[in-house]
Amino acid sequence: MNTPTTPVTHRVWRLGADIDTDALAPGHAMKHGIDIIARHCLEAIRPEFARDVRPGDVIVAGPNFGIGSSREQAAAVLVQLGVAAVIAPSYSGLYFRNAFNVGLLLLTCAEAESLRDGDRIALDTRAPALHTADARTLACEPVPAFLTDMVEAGGLLQLLRRRLAAKKATDAH
Repeated sequence: MNTPTTPVTHRVWRLGADIDTDALAPGHAMKHGIDIIARHCLEAIRPEFARDVRPGDVIVAGPNFGIGSSREQAAAVLVQLGVAAVIAPSYSGLYFRNAFNVGLLLLTCAEAESLRDGDRIALDTRAPALHTADARTLACEPVPAFLTDMVEAGGLLQLLRRRLAAKKATDAH
């Protein structure tokens, strides 16, 4: 018997524009491991974020998310905290690459700023689109399959490990 599934909804953490990598992974915490750095994520902007964010929550921000340094930890802390995705109109190029490399989904959505803090949304990564509780659908830019594969694998290193294991298994036969 087929039963309809309830789509997974994600709680929105709304941030402004120009969120820099120092806000995500503060310099004073960089001497520690990712678990400690994550405790300080966004403390200057949303002091409660690291304490209250839950696995599956999403960040919705304004333009230029991830500007600043090239520190990979600025994306890795969000993975560590269980953030399902970041949704914004635009990203720093370095942050964009680092995010996918560590398995963090970024969705580029021109209408991201219409979402409010605490909203519940459903993600359709195949379309890609966002579905709001008030029945709106917000289109996002397509994510190339190779980047989606990276996110699903848990990042670039995990994806390469899987491919190497599959190749070894094939070569052994």
